[in-house]
Amino acid sequence: MKSMLSRLVLAATVMLGAGTVYTLAEAGGDLVVFDWSGYEDPMLHPAYTAKYGADPSFSFFGDEDEAFEKMRAGFKADIAHPCSQSVVKWREAGLLQPLDTSRIAGWKDLNPGIMAMKDLATTADGKAWFMPFDWGNTSLLYRTDNVTRDEAQSLRVFADPKFKGRVTIGDNVDDAYALASLVIGLKDWTGMTDAQFKEASAFLRDVHKNVRFYWTDDTDLNQAVSGNEVDLVWGWNETYVTLKGQGVPIEMNRDTQEGISTWVCGYVLMKDAPGKLDQAYDFLNAVNAPGVSEYMVKTFGYGHGNAAGMAAMDHKLLVERGFDGLDKFLDKTLFQQPVPPELKRRMVTEFEKIKAGY
Repeated sequence: MKSMLSRLVLAATVMLGAGTVYTLAEAGGDLVVFDWSGYEDPMLHPAYTAKYGADPSFSFFGDEDEAFEKMRAGFKADIAHPCSQSVVKWREAGLLQPLDTSRIAGWKDLNPGIMAMKDLATTADGKAWFMPFDWGNTSLLYRTDNVTRDEAQSLRVFADPKFKGRVTIGDNVDDAYALASLVIGLKDWTGMTDAQFKEASAFLRDVHKNVRFYWTDDTDLNQAVSGNEVDLVWGWNETYVTLKGQGVPIEMNRDTQEGISTWVCGYVLMKDAPGKLDQAYDFLNAVNAPGVSEYMVKTFGYGHGNAAGMAAMDHKLLVERGFDGLDKFLDKTLFQQPVPPELKRRMVTEFEKIKAGY
């Protein structure tokens, strides 16, 4: 889920071709961070840079499956930045080592709703594996000059034949099945039944008939919306913040009849990390510092994992970025907590078929 920053870096990586992992060679320091492009922004870890006089070395991945295969093939990093759906897979593959939470200042200040997600930050044996860093909503965005407010009250609008060729959703299996799960009335997808899976997949096939393209990059998505190529987007906070700031007639409806989805990404400590452990924990402390919260919200449009930092922010900014009054949406929110591995594999396989028109 991925930042609006360093798009030149991202564009260059796209030119290298799918599946390529690329390294920011000029970065200093012994610590290697495996991350999404844009998160190398020094303002996200200022305390680390101040202490060591250099940024960590960053290597980038384009998606988490690519990152997983790269690490299984022997790529070594100290820290990586997966999202909730990958944590169980990475942990079960033996790629991670537990976190020593006594070395992470502000661990107790992490968002309690995220920390309560089953098998994410911690496991039943009390071990900690994942430090939430960034989170946001996937919700309905629409051009107000082409879509009425009434039409945008239901997520079923994505399958309305009126918008054939005017819809885009992410090329992201988690967001796709989050959308479909909400439509069929499912808020906890960890227990999705076979019948519910078939119903959700059928809805995605209906949406596919309207899809102009499956977006993978915020830049392409923003250009399509601002260029009036699409009217309806299943997208993230960042897109709304960026386009609204550009004067595009767009709104985000987080209060549809069916609800919204909330995703979360964060940092993990890799097993057999080649760098110094002290530096790894200094980095984790730096990105979790409450002072990072405002920069994250203002620049990226995402929430910060440190709830204390979020609470201390100017309320006006929270309102502008859509992070006010989130409690009222809780009963209509699907949290993208990890699903059973077999269900995840089934989702991936089916989504590929749907995108191919089958």
